[in-house]
Amino acid sequence: RAGMGVPFWVPAGAELRLGTPAWGLRTYLAVRGGIAVEPVLGSRSTDSLSELGPEPLRAGTLLPVGPPGGDIVADLAPLPGPRPAVLRVLPGPRDDWFTPEAPAALCAGPYVVSQDSNRVGVRLSGPELVRAKEGELPSEGMVAGAVQVPPSGQPIVFLADHPPTGGYPVIAVVTAADLAVAAQLRPGDEVRFTTRPAR
Repeated sequence: RAGMGVPFWVPAGAELRLGTPAWGLRTYLAVRGGIAVEPVLGSRSTDSLSELGPEPLRAGTLLPVGPPGGDIVADLAPLPGPRPAVLRVLPGPRDDWFTPEAPAALCAGPYVVSQDSNRVGVRLSGPELVRAKEGELPSEGMVAGAVQVPPSGQPIVFLADHPPTGGYPVIAVVTAADLAVAAQLRPGDEVRFTTRPAR
């Protein structure tokens, strides 16, 4: 057995099993020497939306490991925070597309994480965010953490594999410091938004 967030040796030929994490959706496994697949646009990860990068992992996939070198450094994923999770937001570039009450409604929550969430975005259900303007926007650049609101009024928080453009207004943007927390939300989890800075 090995604890979370600590480096440990795995002998040649051994089998490593990862259990269900006590908190969060994703488990991170770092391998000394790195995973030596061919980088695409400077990244060795798979982009699920554009299908760029190496093939997605499947049962039986063999991953080459690079040569070991340097010191072992454990870069930890975020530890559990308060429940429900709280995501800090800044005003979005299209918050004027919503009624004056919508930003307060976003922060009134809570929202529940949908089963339809993935690496593209966390889909939420909760208080409806009402628009003041009709129609759709021309596609424009999106950043990770953008809180985009489709016609349903239910927000989506964009994650690592989000599209480069979108046509729905962005009411807020999750701070970079809280993106890792958003990425660990499980379906059924509750989450709240706040405009208050960290203490």
